[in-house]
Amino acid sequence: MTYATTAPLGRRGLLSLAATSAFAAAMPWQRASAATDEAAAIAPIQQLDAALLAAMKAGRSTPFAQRYASLAPVIEQTFDLDAVLAASIGLGWSALPEDQKAQLQATFRRYTIASYAASFDNYTGQTFQIASAPRGVSNNEVVVETKIIAADGTSNKLDYVMRNGPSGWRAVDVLADGAISRVAVQRSDFRSLLRNGGVPALSVALRHKVANLSGGMLA
Repeated sequence: MTYATTAPLGRRGLLSLAATSAFAAAMPWQRASAATDEAAAIAPIQQLDAALLAAMKAGRSTPFAQRYASLAPVIEQTFDLDAVLAASIGLGWSALPEDQKAQLQATFRRYTIASYAASFDNYTGQTFQIASAPRGVSNNEVVVETKIIAADGTSNKLDYVMRNGPSGWRAVDVLADGAISRVAVQRSDFRSLLRNGGVPALSVALRHKVANLSGGMLA
């Protein structure tokens, strides 16, 4: 048997070895931390998908108001609705009076929940699939990729842009087909309403949308 021989380490070598050992020792903790962050970013979408599946199975035979009420707390926990609204309004949001902001926030909340209650109202064997790890976008944002898979195997992508803030990971945008931003679509719709009639026009339009989505059950 042969043994490798090495020269005694000098002070610089010892320091280098110590630094390397410390880095290697830290890596498992870093990996654990990253895994914890990934799980925390995915968890709200897992809860949302479970609630949407329950709403779909409840179906249209369940009163709209009941499905709305069951989805409301989950959507509020999943989304940073104030951030979504601010991004949908654009640069003009910060200049709005506080009473107008509060009015829009309340109406936008109802509109968002009603949109989900109306869109997920029929179950025909669909399942939700979430990617095992989110895709990084920036230091505090990731994309949680999901698919809605029909019984025949066809699927649609519905990805969520998640931001880590004071309240934890919350969704700030939804990407249909992995690319079409809901915030961008809303910004385009809202811009013309705000330009022509200001906050009152946008508030009225959102209330009308809620009424239409709910079949007149909600105003």
